Amino acid sequence: MRTTVGIIGAGPAGLLLARLLHNAGIGSVVLEGRDRAYVEQRQRAGILEQGTVDVLREAGVGARMDREGLPHDGIELRFDRRRHRVDFPALTGGKQVMVYAQTEVCKDLIAAQLADGGPLLFEAEALAVEGADTDSPRVRFRHEGREQTLECDYVVGCDGFWGVARKAVPEELVRTYERTYPYAWLGILADVAPSHDELIYNRSDRGFALMSMRSPHVTRAYLQVPAGTDAESWSDDEIWAELDRRLEVDDPAWRLERGPITSKSVTPMRSYVHEPMRHGRLFLAGDAAHIVPPTGAKGLNLAVGDVVTFARALVTYKEKGDTEALDAYSETCLRRVWQAERFSYAMTTMLHRAPDATPFDDKIQLAQLDRVTTSRAAETDLAEAYTGFPV
Repeated sequence: MRTTVGIIGAGPAGLLLARLLHNAGIGSVVLEGRDRAYVEQRQRAGILEQGTVDVLREAGVGARMDREGLPHDGIELRFDRRRHRVDFPALTGGKQVMVYAQTEVCKDLIAAQLADGGPLLFEAEALAVEGADTDSPRVRFRHEGREQTLECDYVVGCDGFWGVARKAVPEELVRTYERTYPYAWLGILADVAPSHDELIYNRSDRGFALMSMRSPHVTRAYLQVPAGTDAESWSDDEIWAELDRRLEVDDPAWRLERGPITSKSVTPMRSYVHEPMRHGRLFLAGDAAHIVPPTGAKGLNLAVGDVVTFARALVTYKEKGDTEALDAYSETCLRRVWQAERFSYAMTTMLHRAPDATPFDDKIQLAQLDRVTTSRAAETDLAEAYTGFPV
């Protein structure tokens, strides 16, 4: 089997890249180790930056998002029993974010790919990337019980941290940067209308809490818990009671809406960057190259930025014979990656209470939040970062 671009991984990054290439008349093959049902059901991100929304629309896969997604003009910060709304459009020249789950993005992209795109192979396990530093890289994979080879001009690894693409970069060329946080997120889905029409980011002495949503009828919420926590060690009643305690404010109108919890999971918190993001004709994208803690809602959006950068660079080469953008792929992406890492780290450390936090640490966090909510410059920095760095 041969194609121009071999794409490993059918998450939102790999699927969007295939769509962008198809629209540009460039062939690709997508290899996904899991089955279609798994890809369309795995719960991940739910906040799309303005740039991501624009890209999906331009790619022709934004119609259902625009019908069913929830545009948001801000977030609420809570701390010290106070409430403060960050108005995105007023601070960014009109930018918004969109609440639309990653599962739904994948469904839309899969439908488009199967309707008129290139081959999308589910249950096709990538075994290795070979010849990345040659003009003819290839991906060995297993599909339908036999091993096959996909010959390519380029390989893009969208296969996550544990995938084979990242491992194809020689160790002597790699530098990694990592931080592991001593806490995690206990996340729930509940069949109840959201308690607020925008996301609530809450800092309390008991730990961080986030109220989010997946639809007008489904609440998504998170509690800071110690790293290594078992989700099933928390009963439904304990989760709702803890959310109530952490979200307390001096506002009698506020009320936490409770309902049946349908899903519980624990998400570890870490920051990770792999440099470089390119080796020869192998390009890394998304979690294969970088991971951010979920506080800043950057993971999916960074992956979108990566594949947009690659697609634009390849189109430029095909149309003009200019390889400058392809050659600069890693440097270009990493500038945006490190800004997202900075923002995600700042949000995480400002809102989460460390296990060994001192009274001094608590006062610093409150001072940071007070600065954000009283300085237009500081609030603008948060709004610009949250709604998305330019792609």
